[in-house]
Amino acid sequence: MSWTDEKVAKLKELWGKGNTASQIAEIIGGISRNAVIGKAHRLNLSAKIKTRSAASQQNYKNTTEEKINKPRKIGKGKFKSLIIEKDFEPENPKQLEELDENLCKWPIGHPDEKSFYFCGRASLKDFSYCKLHLLYAYQPKGKKEDVSEKGDVPEFIEKKIRSA
Repeated sequence: MSWTDEKVAKLKELWGKGNTASQIAEIIGGISRNAVIGKAHRLNLSAKIKTRSAASQQNYKNTTEEKINKPRKIGKGKFKSLIIEKDFEPENPKQLEELDENLCKWPIGHPDEKSFYFCGRASLKDFSYCKLHLLYAYQPKGKKEDVSEKGDVPEFIEKKIRSA
């Protein structure tokens, strides 16, 4: 297939109108979509990204407006009952080899230090961590819920909430 002056002129015209490479190939006939793209590139025809991005920007604006105007449903925090509980069982330091599926696998310290260990408390069903470390590991989506009375929450959890 060779590009004649007529085909090149038609390509430039259709490209300028915003037709896709597939449409141009079909209209001109006897050439592939990739041939159209290659020739347009060699002719330094303007990229069609502008028209496509304008359309995608419009779609983006519509979806963001919907998200802003749509009321968010924020349910009660999954772990609120854990925050109320003040008495956590004491740590039961374990080495890696001593861990099983029923023990908390929260690392304490740095692995290069001699004093490094894992929490070792009883883990919650279907989780790798105990109640305390679950609060650190799994943060609820959206805003953090405010606790009604300050005295209800242990100090280390208050610090955690303030720092977030």
